[in-house]
Amino acid sequence: MKKALLLFSSLFLINISAQKKGKDYSEILKSKNIYEINAFLRDAHPDDPRRSVLKPRLMEMMREYLKNAHPQDQKVKQMQEWLAVLKRKPSTKIDFDELNANIKQKQIARYKTELETGKSSVTFTPSISQNAIVVNSSTYSTTAIPDSEAEEFNMLMSVSSVEHKNKTVKILNSLFDNDPNSKECIVLIENNSDCNIIMRMEGIGNTKYRLAIPSRGDNSVVVQKGDYLFTSIVCGAQYASQKTIQKPIHVALGNPEKK
Repeated sequence: MKKALLLFSSLFLINISAQKKGKDYSEILKSKNIYEINAFLRDAHPDDPRRSVLKPRLMEMMREYLKNAHPQDQKVKQMQEWLAVLKRKPSTKIDFDELNANIKQKQIARYKTELETGKSSVTFTPSISQNAIVVNSSTYSTTAIPDSEAEEFNMLMSVSSVEHKNKTVKILNSLFDNDPNSKECIVLIENNSDCNIIMRMEGIGNTKYRLAIPSRGDNSVVVQKGDYLFTSIVCGAQYASQKTIQKPIHVALGNPEKK
């Protein structure tokens, strides 16, 4: 009886967990979708027996995709990176420390180069509206991009060489700073959408930051630690998310999906 109750409890908890994630993997063994199988391997329990079938299948599907991919296919790089990770790990999931280390090294290399070469501005192009969606706990809702945002984006990007150098030095100092008692930390915004955006971060009182991020690019800012409301217009859709910043964070945004 105890074993039956234990089994029932385990199945109940697994079911609740799956419901929270909003994903149904009951038919995953029939899947021929690279992204669906990849998501399953990231989410599934390490001892799930389906892993032994699906990981080799996923790797073979990725090899086949790369074999037939067009030279200009933007998914090729991501697929190669995933395949490399799968050769040494059970899934493409990267823990926070590994992700943070990778981001940190890339940002250090980037800003060191910018100190020497400077940074050119990017022209902002307003985009059409998109339908409202909810991704994770972040909300996107339909709204038009105000014309004033294009001018503001160009203004934020077109800083003087002195301002850019000062900002770059501050970011590099933050990247190298491992002091847990520091009152500031770095925020990296990665814009994977087709539109240039402005990320607005509003904290307590008059603590506010604005960051312009070019399409398919990223940008960083050093902020005071605390609670912030992040808002932006992403390809015509309103993005909003509350974040508590006590250590360096990485925020990635993509194109809003149509309903």
